Amino acid sequence: MQAQQSTVDPSEIAKFEAMAAEWWDPNGKFKPLHMLNPCRLDYITDQIAGEFDCDLSAEAPFSELRVLDIGCGGGLLSEPMARLGATVVGADAAEGNLPVARIHAEQSGLEIDYRHTTAEALAEAGETFDVVLNMEVVEHVADPLSYLTATQKLLKPGGLQICSTINRNPKSYAMAIFGAEVVMRWLPRGTHEWSKFITPDELFGLLEQAGLRPVDRKGFVFNPLLWKWSISDRDLSVNYVTASIKP
Repeated sequence: MQAQQSTVDPSEIAKFEAMAAEWWDPNGKFKPLHMLNPCRLDYITDQIAGEFDCDLSAEAPFSELRVLDIGCGGGLLSEPMARLGATVVGADAAEGNLPVARIHAEQSGLEIDYRHTTAEALAEAGETFDVVLNMEVVEHVADPLSYLTATQKLLKPGGLQICSTINRNPKSYAMAIFGAEVVMRWLPRGTHEWSKFITPDELFGLLEQAGLRPVDRKGFVFNPLLWKWSISDRDLSVNYVTASIKP
């Protein structure tokens, strides 16, 4: 960061700092993601701890693990992984997200390797990880199977991939598109394309074709009365998450 700060216009740094503050404001424009994040983290940490026999009560339970957060955005998952001791690479194809993520990590005293790159480029470079966090990305790519094949290549043998996305059915259209984009205006219109949503069975099939072994799936369910998210064993009708292992 020091080299970048010495060569970038200070006014631009100020803009990025303001963006970082907005991204990490739990009551700002990213409030829905902040609301979902505890559920995501509960699932992720439980799966990692179970697969790698980590003691979550330890000071740095993931200290032996290298984690890739693909599509990292502002770092809402990268930072908790770093706090748990993991060596974290945060990758995003949207270059504008990375200065935000870097500045917030620096402000938080965390060392995270943020990169403007893709899963395919990382795989081509021979990078490997114990864990790949692949959260809310697969519904945005042009070729899900090619993309998941690239993320599979990024895992070490025995490695764990956590992949979340949105189911494809009338309820998911009503909630994830009409509700979130039109009624609540949580997301800009056009953020999601319903035709690109993937059912849990389809995703399991794609993961298997990509060379992974699916081992778990759960739903992320929003309760509008309690105004909170929870993890469900049975309701995968809209948002859901999967875990798979590289043999």
